[in-house]
Amino acid sequence: MNKWLRKSFVVMVSLLTFGLVTPTQFINEVNAEKPTERESFNSGLLRSYGQRDESLDQIEFNKEEFLENLVLQAEAQSYQKFGSRIKPVIENEFREIIFPNIQLAIEETAALFPEEDLMHLAITETPGKGQSEKIFNIRNSELNKDILRFHVRRDNPPQSGYWFNFHYHTYHDSFQSHHDLGSIYWDKNTPPKWMS
Repeated sequence: MNKWLRKSFVVMVSLLTFGLVTPTQFINEVNAEKPTERESFNSGLLRSYGQRDESLDQIEFNKEEFLENLVLQAEAQSYQKFGSRIKPVIENEFREIIFPNIQLAIEETAALFPEEDLMHLAITETPGKGQSEKIFNIRNSELNKDILRFHVRRDNPPQSGYWFNFHYHTYHDSFQSHHDLGSIYWDKNTPPKWMS
């Protein structure tokens, strides 16, 4: 029924305007007034991550909200790295001892960036599996370069059992120095692989 009405409308417009306005011009003008799916999606994103301004291109950046989101992603990536076998054993110590230091490192690094650069920082999506040290990296998505790299290393000092040493590296010294975040004791037995 809808197709029939539309075709009738097109014929009627053509007859009434004696061909001065073609149906395609009229339809394009009507469609131009409706927002496209992309515009609707973009305005939804603006409401989620910032305040809508006069233009879709202008977003009011909320630094505190951005940092809070970055920290939540860091925590989620850490727990994903631990997997279901390591997480229950070290979760409480990690939350009390290590994670506040991770949060502090993120906040101190963010303080070095102006807001227009800060909004380009993002956390990588996949922690390293198996024996890999990588928990997550924070990178500048505009430059496609890492800013911080957060790692956890398995240490096994003689007759001391296994320890998880949490640390990070920065771009300031080309990721050479270890910035210690703390260590958590595992056990005398070898820990399982990451993400297992």
